[in-house]
Amino acid sequence: MHEQVALPHGWLQILLPLVIFGVIMAIRAPRLMRLRPLNVDRLWIVPAIYCGVVALIFVQRPPSVTGWGIAALGLLAGAALGWQRGKTMRIERDPATGQLMQKGSIWAIAFIAVLFALKTISQNEGGALHLDVTLLIDGLAALSLGVFSAQRLEMYLRATRLMKSAQV
Repeated sequence: MHEQVALPHGWLQILLPLVIFGVIMAIRAPRLMRLRPLNVDRLWIVPAIYCGVVALIFVQRPPSVTGWGIAALGLLAGAALGWQRGKTMRIERDPATGQLMQKGSIWAIAFIAVLFALKTISQNEGGALHLDVTLLIDGLAALSLGVFSAQRLEMYLRATRLMKSAQV
């Protein structure tokens, strides 16, 4: 009789999303590292969509008092991380056209990868580590909202300062 060797329970649930994410990032990374136009008027769209997603998560399963506290901490931590991530994005003004241009950094890509890995591992292994998965989801949803919002706010403020200095 042949013995089957299997990954410990849950590891496939962790490994598969991480591999898929790695492949997607490998495909997208060159595009993210290219200089491309920055449309300042559209920076609000991703945070607004994600705010709706987080609101839906909280409406469908309202957090406990502890959950709201963890979500608030997640939002603050996410805002701090997002601000730093926003600072890693290069923004410049094309002298010929006056168009604002942006370029991601390898640190921004690494940052996304680390957050994704932490989120995947905590969601899949939270129960095994005797963590309340609902609290993890509340905190990680708010953390992500903070990251997306603060990153784009930092980029917006820097881009508008750059445009104003060019007009002087």
